[in-house]
Amino acid sequence: MRKRTSDADRAGPAARNTPIRVVIVALDGHLAGTLDRARPALQRDIPGLHLSLHAAAEWADDSQAVERCRADVAQGDIIISTMLVMEEHIKPILPALQARRDQCDAMVCCMSAGEVMRLTRMGGFSMDGSKGGPMALLKRLRGGHKKEGQEANTGSQQMSMLRRIPKLLRFIPGTAQDVRAYFLSLQYWLAGSEENIANMVRYLVDRYADGERRVLRGTLKVPPPLEYPEVGIYHPRLSGHISDDLGRLPAAGRDTKGTVGLLLMRSYVLAGN
Repeated sequence: MRKRTSDADRAGPAARNTPIRVVIVALDGHLAGTLDRARPALQRDIPGLHLSLHAAAEWADDSQAVERCRADVAQGDIIISTMLVMEEHIKPILPALQARRDQCDAMVCCMSAGEVMRLTRMGGFSMDGSKGGPMALLKRLRGGHKKEGQEANTGSQQMSMLRRIPKLLRFIPGTAQDVRAYFLSLQYWLAGSEENIANMVRYLVDRYADGERRVLRGTLKVPPPLEYPEVGIYHPRLSGHISDDLGRLPAAGRDTKGTVGLLLMRSYVLAGN
């Protein structure tokens, strides 16, 4: 019986060392620690990986920070931009993103202003503003204008749709698979734990590495996004740290005189920030 060989086997060790640059441009740096913790495991899987995060919120106080971001974008192979909605964050980096858009392997833009979103290019999927098909799904996720007597989509409804659509698109060939990849990337990012952010990077490299980096395709085993409660409780002594079951909170000590609760943003909890 002939033994099946994977792309990783055929590519060999030299291919795994192929340089590839993944650049993330985000509103702030709350995921910086998450990426630092994920980087060693990612570089074991992708030894040639150069991974960087740039926070737009730092640019007003540090002119060199935006220059470093532009330089990284100019060389980026896979570029992820997220939460760029304010003019002072968009204007400094938009020309660099536009210049690199058609030269990089993939550009993933999410939860940003329209001029940034339209730069998305993933395989056969491009947010060029055409109506119908994939764009109709994206608009449905975003939520349209509320009709009379109809409630607008809630955040939980949108997240439920975000999880459902990749399952439906899985069976549709062609460009739909790139649309599915976009939604999966959103899932990884929005549930931005160390595991999910690392797997988002693995997923995009495994699917979209191109040019001399194309040998990296199919070399990584990437699990689906981990799911976490939209609203719940966090405690450092809780198994898994996060739960939607109040009864799982660790018992208070005998000398406890009271309880203090803090209202936290889910993204910061998942990021371990």
